[in-house]
Amino acid sequence: MTVKRMDNVGIVVEDLDAAIAFFVELGLELEGRAPIQGEWADGVTGLRGMRVEIAMMRTPDGHSRLELSRFLAPPVVADHRGAPVNALGYLRVMFAVDDIDDTLARLAGRGAKLVGEVVRYQDIYRLCYVRGPEGILIGLAEQLGQQAGRENPVEHAH
Repeated sequence: MTVKRMDNVGIVVEDLDAAIAFFVELGLELEGRAPIQGEWADGVTGLRGMRVEIAMMRTPDGHSRLELSRFLAPPVVADHRGAPVNALGYLRVMFAVDDIDDTLARLAGRGAKLVGEVVRYQDIYRLCYVRGPEGILIGLAEQLGQQAGRENPVEHAH
């Protein structure tokens, strides 16, 4: 076995405070926040003189994390935040939630907008895509009925 686990997914943002507040509202915990720079950071990213502030967000189950990054240097060179859901590259992170309607109502207070609509996949899931601050795209999945005890809430949804 080569991979032990998926450690985190990285998202680059302009407003770190707004992104943290959005993901805290969703139910993630701020694990830590720190400036990152130096030779090792330059080496791993391939960006010389890199300075970035990161915030590590942890899911309530403790198994998954998001690394939110705000680049101070070098300047940002591309912006994919408004890309449609059929754009090539990384798309979104899907979160399992207990109550999709309650989650949408709470996230709306943080500026979240529904991308399409909340749909039902058979009698197993309710699903939707949401754009948060800066257009960050996330998915929400609510398990229905007897399926609610399963570990992986979206493995059969795609």
